[in-house]
Amino acid sequence: MAALSPRTPVPVLPLAAAFAVGLAAIAAAWGFQLIGGYVPCKLCYQQRIPYYVGLPLLLVAFLLRRRAPALARVAAGLGGLAFLVGAALGGYQAGAEWGFWPGPSDCGGGTGPTTNAGDLLSQMRATRLVSCTEASWRLLGLSFAGWNMVASGFVAVAALAGAVVKPAERA
Repeated sequence: MAALSPRTPVPVLPLAAAFAVGLAAIAAAWGFQLIGGYVPCKLCYQQRIPYYVGLPLLLVAFLLRRRAPALARVAAGLGGLAFLVGAALGGYQAGAEWGFWPGPSDCGGGTGPTTNAGDLLSQMRATRLVSCTEASWRLLGLSFAGWNMVASGFVAVAALAGAVVKPAERA
């Protein structure tokens, strides 16, 4: 296999697949929250950060893949690393949900501080605490965190492949 030169174009398929799967995953997370009524926990919010960092990097890599391939490879690599962090966070939470290890002790939801003592009791009744160690939903044995680990892992592999793989020669 020949070495990559700074002018070697970046393959389109891994970047397109990584971006599409990543976008679908974060859209699904927002859909479950806004339409399905599932309240995210602290770790759930943290697992979204790699999407907010990685997807723009993948978009930059996709847009620059022909004009500035070296920069596109750097962006794809950084995006892939961001999604590796997301996969690790998803794996950590999924393991905590299964009881393989303890989850964070400060995980839960809530509201901001109250400014009126008279509203404190009603605010406490309305507050829904969400545990990071209890899965609120499962499909095929995987919780939201487990599916995030799968999706983030796929996006990471595809993005990193886009960063290091030479595109196929056309006949």
